[in-house]
Amino acid sequence: MTSGAETTGRMKQCPDGEDEILDVRRHQDPGRNRLTPVVTLPPDVALAVVDALAGLVRAAHRREKASPTPAGALKQAQEFEEGDVYMVEPPFEGFFADRYLMDFYDTSARDICSRMHLHTGLRFVRMMTGPGTTIRVSSLSPNTVRPAPGWTGSLNTFTDALPGTPAGVDRQRHNVIVPPNSWVDMQIPRGVSHQFNAVGPNAVIDSVHPEESIETLREGMSGYRMMAQTIFLAKDKSPATTCADITGPDDSPYP
Repeated sequence: MTSGAETTGRMKQCPDGEDEILDVRRHQDPGRNRLTPVVTLPPDVALAVVDALAGLVRAAHRREKASPTPAGALKQAQEFEEGDVYMVEPPFEGFFADRYLMDFYDTSARDICSRMHLHTGLRFVRMMTGPGTTIRVSSLSPNTVRPAPGWTGSLNTFTDALPGTPAGVDRQRHNVIVPPNSWVDMQIPRGVSHQFNAVGPNAVIDSVHPEESIETLREGMSGYRMMAQTIFLAKDKSPATTCADITGPDDSPYP
């Protein structure tokens, strides 16, 4: 398979494959993810924001169910392992970026954690949580957490073993917890491993893909489908206990 450390040229073996697997034993991240805490909100304000954005996604999926997108047309309501997504703003001629909203699934409700994966193009995401909900962000490389004005304290960080690896294979996983009622931004370079899992019912991601058209052409894909722009580092999903909001020996406190 193509090495995950490759940063130019095609990364997909099958351009439209939606469940392509890269051997985790061979993958090395070509860079690191960067997280920037933005703001902590009062619980009622945070819940209003998350509910409003999740409501757009749910409305789009209801519309898609009632009136399915014709074959060959851009389907804006899509699904991913972490949640339902809605392409709010598709790319167009002369503007190659797009924007998705993701309404997170609650891992504890489904007893499923999404898999570690990488993308064929870079991503920028804003993670937003409401009351009683955290997002566990993980990578095979240490995450860089940038200081931010107005944010006191530190994000909770710890390491553990990546679950579901082949027998005899040990990979360390680096975790950051986005606390309740918070916005935290994340910059994901192309080909860098990451994993999002929400613990609780109130979480949304606002995701910008600044090279959507470019990566679609580069990989030879037939359309804009997030799953086809993903390469997984595990064959199977794991139980919710493997992405629970836990603490470790090198934790720092919530802000």
